[in-house]
Amino acid sequence: MIEYRNLKIALLGAGNVGAQVAQLLDEHGDELASRVGAGLELIGIAVRDVDADRTANIDRSLLTTDAESLILSADIVIELMGGIEPARTYILQALHSGADVVTGNKALLALHGPELFEAAEQVGAQLYYEAAAGGAIPIIRPLRDSLAGDRVKRILGIVNGTTNYILDRMDVNGDTLDEALALATDLGYAESDPTADIGGFDAAQKAAILARLAFHSAVPVESVYREGITGVTAEQVEQARRSGYVVKLLAICERVTDPVTGAEGISARVHPALVSRLHPLAAVHGAKNAVFVEAEAAGDLMFYGAGAGGLETASAVLGDLVSAARRHVAGGPGVAESFTAHLPILGIGKVHTRYQITLEVADEPGVLARIANVFSENGVSVEAVQQSAGSRAVSMSSESMSTATLVIVTHESTEAALSATVDALAQHAAVASVTSVMRVEGA
Repeated sequence: MIEYRNLKIALLGAGNVGAQVAQLLDEHGDELASRVGAGLELIGIAVRDVDADRTANIDRSLLTTDAESLILSADIVIELMGGIEPARTYILQALHSGADVVTGNKALLALHGPELFEAAEQVGAQLYYEAAAGGAIPIIRPLRDSLAGDRVKRILGIVNGTTNYILDRMDVNGDTLDEALALATDLGYAESDPTADIGGFDAAQKAAILARLAFHSAVPVESVYREGITGVTAEQVEQARRSGYVVKLLAICERVTDPVTGAEGISARVHPALVSRLHPLAAVHGAKNAVFVEAEAAGDLMFYGAGAGGLETASAVLGDLVSAARRHVAGGPGVAESFTAHLPILGIGKVHTRYQITLEVADEPGVLARIANVFSENGVSVEAVQQSAGSRAVSMSSESMSTATLVIVTHESTEAALSATVDALAQHAAVASVTSVMRVEGA
């Protein structure tokens, strides 16, 4: 048997994930080589400052600030720097040189994915990115390869471990959002600036990647509807519990039919939602992630595991590295990404969903019928109504009135109709306040 030459590996970035990748390559290099059929030689690690203090146990002789020279000497480039620049420039340089690239850079792929995939296709290189959407969860390959012959209808994903930890604390322990966020920060789940997580930006980037793969269409990140969890209250979480739901921040990618034209399009959105406690996603606790896929032939599939962490993410990176190395040994061009379906992106108003709406209403005869009429006028059907036993006094303008709490769950309707219903309720004379509006998903 002819022995294949050693493959030269360049690593860009020595942060938490990068350091773990370097260490695992050193510890398990021989075992990985036996799986590939060629040695994997780490020829250098590009960093901003070679003299910076580092707690990771990596060979300092590999450190360099000359990323460009390192890239040009490599067969495979692993980009773990993060951010947009210079990561984008370095990846393009690597692809144009014919090197395969492994990256976990979700922000870069969400913004510049089509450009990078086109560059790879032009030279027959391959861009691998399993770590970009679900951390250690293997979701990219199943969507790209295993389900390529199926028709994915919908994806429901808990794709941000920080927000899942926060919402889980609020549900299980009764914490407020601020209390749960403070604990998440102390444990290292949340950054000192948690905006990307609690604002839904991180999840939106992952939703763009997943939707692009599932529906074979370009999905710009700016087309992803986004709401974070900053408005979620302890009262909403408790109300959800009483109603048999749990609050989760979901990334939802689905096929949608335009109610006006009848044409098929796709929607990608991120927002807090109520999930039935009987749904598998309700059992995803702590900082774990899970992606629930509904496919036409395969049926329901769920991928569950660690969504973050240096060692866990390094596992996904090394999986991509082995795939890239095997391709080099076997020969042949990379497999182009399939983004040629060109399905239109439909706005949030065209999406069909359900709402749970909590109202403070006048505690008087006939009010329920008047409220129901508002739903009917907007073409929204009511599924269930729960009324609190007690009442309380509130001030409306210069008058005081006794109120009762109504919790109304709707049947599925368009987001536009549901939004119009909520606006009408807020203006209704019998409504003291709309205290909570939550979407219901996964039913």
